[in-house]
Amino acid sequence: MHLIYNLVAYLTAVVFHFLALFLPRPRRKFLRFIRGQRGLMKSIVANERTKADDRPTLWVHASSLGEYNVAKPIVRRLHESGQWRIVLTVFSPSGLDYLKRYRQNVDAVYPLPLDTPRKVRRFLDIVAPEQAVFIISEYWVNYLHELGKRQIPTYLISANITERAPFMHWYGGLWRRELKTYSHFFVLNEASEKRLKSLGFNNVTVTGDPLFDNARKVARTPYENEVITRFVDGQNVFIAGSIHDKKDLEIVTTLANRHQDTRFILVPHEISRESILRIKKRLLCPALCYSHCTIDTDFSKIQVLIIDFMGALASIYRFARWAYVGGGFTPYLHSIIEATAYGLPVAYGPCVERKPTAQELAELGVGRIVENAEELDEWFADLKHNEKRLDKISKTAITYMQRHEGATETILRTISAHIQSQK
Repeated sequence: MHLIYNLVAYLTAVVFHFLALFLPRPRRKFLRFIRGQRGLMKSIVANERTKADDRPTLWVHASSLGEYNVAKPIVRRLHESGQWRIVLTVFSPSGLDYLKRYRQNVDAVYPLPLDTPRKVRRFLDIVAPEQAVFIISEYWVNYLHELGKRQIPTYLISANITERAPFMHWYGGLWRRELKTYSHFFVLNEASEKRLKSLGFNNVTVTGDPLFDNARKVARTPYENEVITRFVDGQNVFIAGSIHDKKDLEIVTTLANRHQDTRFILVPHEISRESILRIKKRLLCPALCYSHCTIDTDFSKIQVLIIDFMGALASIYRFARWAYVGGGFTPYLHSIIEATAYGLPVAYGPCVERKPTAQELAELGVGRIVENAEELDEWFADLKHNEKRLDKISKTAITYMQRHEGATETILRTISAHIQSQK
């Protein structure tokens, strides 16, 4: 099985190298990813050889910017301690672009080299981590195999173990073997703990999600934006964050078109000329992009503000009264916790199997799972002028957030204790 996995990994690397050589300048996310892999190892070698830092290295891997936000409170604390040099790898090109531009509590940011034995060995030789942290659902076979072989303490944080995980099936023996590399699993819920223990893993702690800590910190941190403040102009605003795909776009723009007496802030997940044009094409009402606005812009006839920059969504939710979060028509629902931190009622698509929080919020009446534009419209219409219900939802949401804080402290204590025991 390992041989087959490696064969697929090598073939993928060869295909990507070929595409990187001959494809024109990339305009889509996949092509940007391919180009990011070209010459990657040489770039990492050059950067790591010039470092002037003798602190031990902590390697953190997050698939995207959203996953990094889960790790952020932990990384922040470790960075502030001054004891670690922190190297971050990211899989998503858009997340990588942002984190390279606005390096947050890390010393180096790289794309994750493909999971082939040679690339893995070379990456670990160069970076030489003394500890490794993976976020949510990272089961790279060769990385785990080599980390285990080198006896590097490795942790999986904010894991939601579902029946869909490869190691939960008859064919998952390869992944089950490599899971032994993890020194400790920090999981979201008791169901995840139970599944891991059924496989013989007892090094499990139910901590919940560090994203609650990060979202609460962002919500409590002052944030001013004169352009958005002028657009809002004291009105109740509907925000659609991380519009992910055509289905998100369809139902959100339909809602805006039907409720032209309400102002909307739309935030696409991918900031590109194409994504902005798709949004504008579907809107029947006046809209402006943030980049085209100033504090002197006249918003009196503008119904929709499109946010065409990255990194501030978690702060921008504070300007809204209702929210929709994208990605819920795929397996990758984006962070609803960031909206909940402000006490907002939040709607999202139906694919919530991997998101326990989405299911819990729906049960509490804070969240709403919608299948189509009609259901989103019905939900919004019921809440639109119901201040009493909105206030009740807000209190429930804030209480829920407060109850789930503290994962960061638990994780840091456990990791610190494990490090001390290894000395």
